[in-house]
Amino acid sequence: MKCKICGVGAKKIFTAKILNKYEDIGYFHCDNCEFLQTEEPFWLNEAYADAILDQDTGILTRNNYLAKTCSILIYFLFDKTGKFVDFGGGYGIFTRLMRDMGFDFYRSDPYSQNLMAKSFEYSDNIKNIELVTCFECFEHFKEPILEIEKIIKVSPNIIFTTNILPTPVPDPNSWWYYAQEGGQHISFYREKTLRVIANKYNLNFYSHWGIHLFSEKKLNKYFFEKLVQYGSKFLWNHVRKNMPSKTVSDMNFIIEKNKVGQVTSHDKSSF
Repeated sequence: MKCKICGVGAKKIFTAKILNKYEDIGYFHCDNCEFLQTEEPFWLNEAYADAILDQDTGILTRNNYLAKTCSILIYFLFDKTGKFVDFGGGYGIFTRLMRDMGFDFYRSDPYSQNLMAKSFEYSDNIKNIELVTCFECFEHFKEPILEIEKIIKVSPNIIFTTNILPTPVPDPNSWWYYAQEGGQHISFYREKTLRVIANKYNLNFYSHWGIHLFSEKKLNKYFFEKLVQYGSKFLWNHVRKNMPSKTVSDMNFIIEKNKVGQVTSHDKSSF
């Protein structure tokens, strides 16, 4: 089986049961870029019967942490007055949190209902996107390179999360992130894998404490790491003080839109 990242041959290293029913599903590892992938995932339609799994009990804690961390990274490293997209945005929790913090965010997700940011759905009518966020999505990609290329076309600056594959590769019963019972995690990366992807698109790669960044900008690695590690403790109040929240203005926008029966132009994702 060819590696879906670098195209070199990948070898089967173990099998596991998926969705508690499909036996002996192969996992293939690439020695060149260190990517791990399942065999072709024929079970995805079943796995996505519910886009967000019941066992994802950390969804609110994760979104609150990421909103605070990303607010600090965007404020100090990017154009904080720009437009942003949360790819794979689920129910729209993160988009709503970021708008409440004052950032002009839009949500995109073809698999999940937008519950929290209905009037702020991304479409290709929204131009000049400064940065895309993409949390807990890379491990879901059936064709990672194609999906990442779609994101890069929207913005070459991408803040994302995915758990790094440990060394050595864990057996199927000793790493929770395989998540075989849910069947949605099918692609696993090491930092080397992510650097290979960044180099392919002439992007810089930064990573610290589980927060990864592809960027066209050459940043100070030390500064990035300190923002991730200490920003929420020492800089959060500064960001909150200097970013006017969109909570009330968004409410007024939606009220006015509904009064005149307008249909928002941000009603369909182009991802």
